[in-house]
Amino acid sequence: MLITLVLQSAQETAEKAPPNFLTPNGGLMIWTVGIFLIVLLVLSRYAFKPITAAVQAREKALEDAIEGAKRDREEAAKLLDEQRRHLEASRDEGQKIVAAARAAAEEVRSDMLDAARAQQQEILERAKQEISRERDDAIADLRREAVDLAILGASKVIEKNLDDKSNRDLIEKFLTSLDTNSITR
Repeated sequence: MLITLVLQSAQETAEKAPPNFLTPNGGLMIWTVGIFLIVLLVLSRYAFKPITAAVQAREKALEDAIEGAKRDREEAAKLLDEQRRHLEASRDEGQKIVAAARAAAEEVRSDMLDAARAQQQEILERAKQEISRERDDAIADLRREAVDLAILGASKVIEKNLDDKSNRDLIEKFLTSLDTNSITR
C-alpha cells in the first residue's frame, strides 16, 4: 500500500510539469532519508560488524607479521653475529694449527739436519778409521817387503841364508825400534 501511494504521487508530479531536479521535493526527501536509515540499520546490524571484525583481524595479522619479522630479523642478526664469532674462532684456530704445523715442520727439518750431520760425522769417522787402517796395512806391507828385501840383500851380502824365522824376528825388532815418523815420511 505504501508503494502504491508513492507511485501515485510520483505519477501525479510527472503529469503536472516536467521534472526539475534542482527544486526540492518534500516527499522524495522523506522517502530518501527513510530508505537511507533502513539501509543504514540493516548494514550496521549485518555488515558493519563483520567488516569491522575482518579489518581488525587483518590489522592484528599485519601487526603480528611485522612483530614476527622484527623477531626474525633480530634472531638472524644474533645468528649472524654468532656465525661471525665461530668463523673468527675457526680462523684463529686454523692459524694456530698452521703455526703449530710450521713449528713441527721446522723441528722435523732440524732433526733431519742433525741426523744428516751426525751421519756425515759418522761417515767421516769411518772414512778416517778406514784410511788409518789402510795406512797401517800399507805400512805393514811395506815393512814386510822391506824385511824381505833386507833379508834378500843381507843373504846376498853374506852369501849365506840364515834361518828365515830368526832373520824376520831380527829385522822386525829393528824396524819397530825405528821412529815411526821417519818411516812414514
